[in-house]
Amino acid sequence: MFTGIITDVGRVAALEKAGDLRARIETSYDTTGIDLGASIASDGVCLTVVSIGDGWYDVDISAETVSKTNLGAWEVGHRVNLERALKVGDELGGHIVSGHVDGVAEITAMTIEGDSTRVSFKAPSALARFIAPKGSVALNGTSLTVNEVEGDTFGVNLISHTKEVTNWGQAKVGDAVNLEIDTLARYVARLADYG
Repeated sequence: MFTGIITDVGRVAALEKAGDLRARIETSYDTTGIDLGASIASDGVCLTVVSIGDGWYDVDISAETVSKTNLGAWEVGHRVNLERALKVGDELGGHIVSGHVDGVAEITAMTIEGDSTRVSFKAPSALARFIAPKGSVALNGTSLTVNEVEGDTFGVNLISHTKEVTNWGQAKVGDAVNLEIDTLARYVARLADYG
């Protein structure tokens, strides 16, 4: 489990396509404190560490994950939002995030508003009903509050701090973004289907 609070921005250092896609991610995390098999959210996708070195770790990305996320578009040099898994006693600063991406949204508009940037997204129609004004979503692993929703379009505001400490500073219209809906919204909708 994660919180959607990004704690490092890594960099894709290498990509290798064999049976699965293997990515080497450079990080400022102390890699001596990362165990093989640890889960690290990478642009919102929970990935398992399969190899570790000084300042880097490798993850394998299955064909299923590539087909359901934006990770297939990663290139060497791509900046990656990173978050280590929660430990008992950690502060829950964002919202509960599983790292299981539900789909890919597209950035449709970006507008500067003061020091913030208002960003509009088009969500996959099957997921739009789970997104509510003032609810939470995880976008590329970042916990964000929804401003407004109209059909399959929704918007968020990115404050300057978020743009500085994540890869959101490089976002542009047309980008594909990993979307994880709020776990609570998923279960409320499921219960309502049987109500």
